[in-house]
Amino acid sequence: MIDLYTWGTPNGRKVSILLEELGLPYTVHPIDIGKNEQFDPAFLRISPNNKIPAIVDHDTGQTLMESGAIMIYLADKTGRFLAPSGAERYAALEWLMWQMGGLGPMLGQVHHFLHFNPGKAPYAEDRYAKEAQRLYGVMDRRLAERPYLAGDYSIADMACWPWVSRFEWQRVDLTAFPNVKRWYLAISARPAVERGYHVPTAQAGIPQP
Repeated sequence: MIDLYTWGTPNGRKVSILLEELGLPYTVHPIDIGKNEQFDPAFLRISPNNKIPAIVDHDTGQTLMESGAIMIYLADKTGRFLAPSGAERYAALEWLMWQMGGLGPMLGQVHHFLHFNPGKAPYAEDRYAKEAQRLYGVMDRRLAERPYLAGDYSIADMACWPWVSRFEWQRVDLTAFPNVKRWYLAISARPAVERGYHVPTAQAGIPQP
């Protein structure tokens, strides 16, 4: 059994989607970041950086924070969605790191300035809106050549998809990125993604372009 500490954010949904795809049993522990529950001492013992998601794997005793590390761990544990070696593995890791270092942090800034605080910092709004468009362009060109980011469906896709699911917050028109739109809709239709999207609480539904 795995304990999952999470909230309804793109980073949290990465791991709940992967757990659903893997069919692993897990218990959800909601960490309401709007109420600062991420600073609770009990949670800090699991996630010293006070960020969700985090897991405790009672099969192995392994405790992990950081969504990317958790995804690699679970994929390696089960032998699914990440090749054990070779070019396919490194392609998936490459695009996972791209999400962690670029897509997630930059779109997070877009959410902050354009969605939650519009009109307060025009320079920042323009800067991050342009970067969002650039990153979507990178994805679109990559997906023009293959169905998924690393060829086969992998943890790289599961990491990127929850961020793209907030395209409306980012003021991104997915029709301008047809390959991303095709990829997004294909992943949206997966039952495990639907289930993982609604962890820890049910939402209105997956946004559709």
